[in-house]
Amino acid sequence: MDSPDDLKYMQEAVREARRALDEDEVPVGAVVVAGDRVLGRGYNRMEHLRDATAHAEIIAMGAASENLGDWRLEGATLYVTVEPCMMCLGAAFMSRISRVVYGARDMRSGACGGAVSLGGLKYMDREVIISGGVMEDECRGLLQEFFARLRKAGKQNE
Repeated sequence: MDSPDDLKYMQEAVREARRALDEDEVPVGAVVVAGDRVLGRGYNRMEHLRDATAHAEIIAMGAASENLGDWRLEGATLYVTVEPCMMCLGAAFMSRISRVVYGARDMRSGACGGAVSLGGLKYMDREVIISGGVMEDECRGLLQEFFARLRKAGKQNE
């Protein structure tokens, strides 16, 4: 059962994912939360910024660090609409995020059990708690909408 806080903050991440969808980016959104405060927000910006690292999670963690004035995000939770990739899970780990909560599983590049499972790794006696499947249907639906648009656009251009 998803906690009320998990639902509340995943809804915030979904809002960010919708921003990505509106900009023709893969619709992934993320928020970093500590206590009851959103510290950072982000959505995929890879195409717009022409930057392979411009994933929603990286942008949200960067915004949270800037907001706090510290790269250490101990005690914070990262909410993301799609299972994080290796890069993003690694960044969450290195920034000392305490918990990652995601929506839809990513069987192609997810690092929390989708493509690979890196969630149980420990570094300096630290471990990130990972929870998945929060608002999974809605998060997956955004991805399906995006890729349906791409397929439709491709057929129109033939």
